[in-house]
Amino acid sequence: KLDGNVGENVSLDKVLICGEGESAKVGTPFLEGCSVVCEVTEQYRDKKIIVFKKHRRKNYRRKNGHRQSLTRLKVTAINA
Repeated sequence: KLDGNVGENVSLDKVLICGEGESAKVGTPFLEGCSVVCEVTEQYRDKKIIVFKKHRRKNYRRKNGHRQSLTRLKVTAINA
């Protein structure tokens, strides 16, 4: 999940690859001077997954659920 309300712009500075085809630049690990500007379109939670632990013959059972918070982004600009 990224911080930001719906409709706000978020700048992502850790870019791994920029360009297209033969002119693509790959960072090691990130590219300097490249950034991506995105608009937050939705803050939501993913569907629940069930985590179940069991030890056979020991009467040990644990059931836990987890929902991940996610952010949906729309790319508005790529600054190279």
